[in-house]
Amino acid sequence: MPFRRKPLTIAPLLIFLMNVITGDALTCPHAEYRRGQKCCPMCPPGNRVYKDCTDRNRTSCLPCTEGTFLDKPSERTECFPCANCDAGVGLKVKRLCTTTSDAVCEPLEGHYCIDPKEDGCAAAQTHRSCKPGQYISQTGTATTDTVCIDCTGETYSDGTFTSCQPHTKCESMRLQQIRPGTHSTDSECREQSSDKTIIITISVVVLLLLIGTDALICLIKKRGKQRTGRTIPMVLEQETLNGVGTPETCD
Repeated sequence: MPFRRKPLTIAPLLIFLMNVITGDALTCPHAEYRRGQKCCPMCPPGNRVYKDCTDRNRTSCLPCTEGTFLDKPSERTECFPCANCDAGVGLKVKRLCTTTSDAVCEPLEGHYCIDPKEDGCAAAQTHRSCKPGQYISQTGTATTDTVCIDCTGETYSDGTFTSCQPHTKCESMRLQQIRPGTHSTDSECREQSSDKTIIITISVVVLLLLIGTDALICLIKKRGKQRTGRTIPMVLEQETLNGVGTPETCD
């Protein structure tokens, strides 16, 4: 089979030549932009295009207004609005906005960034709070959240500790345990009741009862003698005043 040569396609070449002739192939150098068949100089950083260049005049530029910026040479007719470092999304200003640079935000204290943006942050979130029964394994930073870990064994934490603490051993302190510790609370102790103290207390109570009984018996006897006409000893008067009787006056 004889080799057939493909016909030369000249359409792309014709299109390229037409673009050159009509100016559609115009490519502008760096820091210039195309308007129609002309290359106009871009406005410098901090400025926007007010009027495009003409055959007689260069590009007319205006400075960006407060709260807006352009950080590169541009053909834009409007400046970009500055970023808002809103405390409502956990942000504060790290670097103020100028006409040539955007504002840079960073997380508030107690927050970490959840939407990094170049050297700043677009949104932040509050650090996690550890619960009772957990300890702070890793404190939160501007870029990471707090890490919490559960207590184990005979230890506890109220959620603010950086490590779980061992329960207090009441016996080792010669105290009585009234409530065992949990993972969120310590053991509760109180002073132990002494057997010696109990014995002394009971003895004092019994002695007071005996004295009171003797005094009452004496008083009854003396009242009886008074009714029968016998003379009341002078000591009875003193006893009546003192409210206490003595066995010696009970005849």
